Amino acid sequence: MLRPDFGKCGGLVPVIAQDDASGDVLMLAYMNEAAYDETLQTGRAVYFSRSRNKLWRKGEESGNVQKVISVFLDCDADTILLRVEQVGGAACHEGFKSCFFRKIAQNTDGFETIGERIFDPKDVYKK
Repeated sequence: MLRPDFGKCGGLVPVIAQDDASGDVLMLAYMNEAAYDETLQTGRAVYFSRSRNKLWRKGEESGNVQKVISVFLDCDADTILLRVEQVGGAACHEGFKSCFFRKIAQNTDGFETIGERIFDPKDVYKK
């Protein structure tokens, strides 16, 4: 069975999560072998959190889980594309549908926020 080449990337491969219905790119994360295997077994996106150095089951705190519709590997088997159903409407921990909600404004040093915030992170992540 074809698997991602985790050895090529120091044990972690990048993962693009894409909304299956709209085609919107929701986020970029990383998986190690354990996260990949659990994702395939459960049908729910599981990533590896580099900042926490542990598995991160998407939505474990927010409830905004990603149901995996299909899994793709790129031609070098070192990048994964997940087509997902984003339950709860927001993939971003800042409360937006997509983590790519900042658009660089041309000819300026700034950016513009696109999209609307679906939830307030202060209400969801009470740490």
